[in-house]
Amino acid sequence: MPDEYSEANRRYWDGLVSSHFESEFYDVASFKAGRSTLKPTELEEIGDVSGRSLIHLMCHFGLDTLSWARLGARVTGVDFSGPAIKAARKLAEDCDIEAVFIDSDVYELPSRLDDQFDIVFTSYGVLFWLPDVVRWAQIVAKFLRPGGVFYIVEFHPVCGIFEQPEGAADLAVTRPYFTPEQPLRIEEDGSYAGRDTRLEHQVTYSWPHPLGEVVTALIDAGLRIDFLHEFPFTVEEFFPSCVAGPDGSFRLAQHDGSVPLLYSIKATKPL
Repeated sequence: MPDEYSEANRRYWDGLVSSHFESEFYDVASFKAGRSTLKPTELEEIGDVSGRSLIHLMCHFGLDTLSWARLGARVTGVDFSGPAIKAARKLAEDCDIEAVFIDSDVYELPSRLDDQFDIVFTSYGVLFWLPDVVRWAQIVAKFLRPGGVFYIVEFHPVCGIFEQPEGAADLAVTRPYFTPEQPLRIEEDGSYAGRDTRLEHQVTYSWPHPLGEVVTALIDAGLRIDFLHEFPFTVEEFFPSCVAGPDGSFRLAQHDGSVPLLYSIKATKPL
């Protein structure tokens, strides 16, 4: 049964779908014209997906899911927002891309789906929304076939402890690194995809997860860690002091190379 925290988050994400779909940030028009939304990091680290089955957990309205399909994967996208899944299905139809989209919370997915996949994929701003990474990792393992690969590329939890107050020249530590007993309550009326967005539901709840907790959960779920990589760049302009590089990534102007902003993990389910 969904709790008050997940329901508040669902209402927030439901309210974002329309504005995100029309935003310059997501640029759906160029996607329809053939643009891939996948970043070099995941493309290089996952490699060839042609002919492989791939499930994308927490897919929003499916741009990355459908980008994997264009590369030859047989894709299934999952998200807990009904409007997002509706938009994903319409986008797949408009682009004539074969894909399955399931409206489900990650934790409820085992009761909705029995399949196993060659690849379980999730990326960029997902774990923060989940209260229990132990249970999450068990679900990841359940949906992997033996020999299958799990891959995550995610904002580094170190990055999440900082904010840059308005007018400040540098970052300040304002949030915990370790998972608190109670979720963080955040209220904002805009979106990362456009600060002009005005939302009816503005309160969300989130849970920071230290890197050790994530890795340990995957190991305890029976997966073998193939690599853990950390990166000094990110894919969004988190702070006013970020500077954009020619490759489209963002780095901290004053701390370039000193603070991890992204990480990726590849793990395999043993045969």
